[in-house]
Amino acid sequence: MGQADNARVARELVDAFDANDMAKLDALIADDVVWHEIGSAEARHGKEALQASAPGASDYEITATVHDIVASDDHAIALVEATATRGGESFTYRTAEIYHIRDGKVTERWAFSDDTGAITAFFA
Repeated sequence: MGQADNARVARELVDAFDANDMAKLDALIADDVVWHEIGSAEARHGKEALQASAPGASDYEITATVHDIVASDDHAIALVEATATRGGESFTYRTAEIYHIRDGKVTERWAFSDDTGAITAFFA
């Protein structure tokens, strides 16, 4: 897979999360994915662990807008503005979503934010 393919995978992944399209997410994420959350020292391992924590399975919703995507033959980085809603409150933050992509599927994901402390507090 090349740069353009990996950029497409990253955009489709963010769009699928935004639309809560579980079938599309399933198609884009490797079964043995390693998913690193903002503010957490522990990664989620595998699709099942990730699905158990996804919006819709939890008490929050997240919408996202892609600002830009850059990609290489192995990775893609999506610059995203996200808004989380929980318990009637909303919180907007920016992230860099970094994806390792192999054969058209995300095999590992890291995310970094402009305010990790505020994100951790919002989701606590």
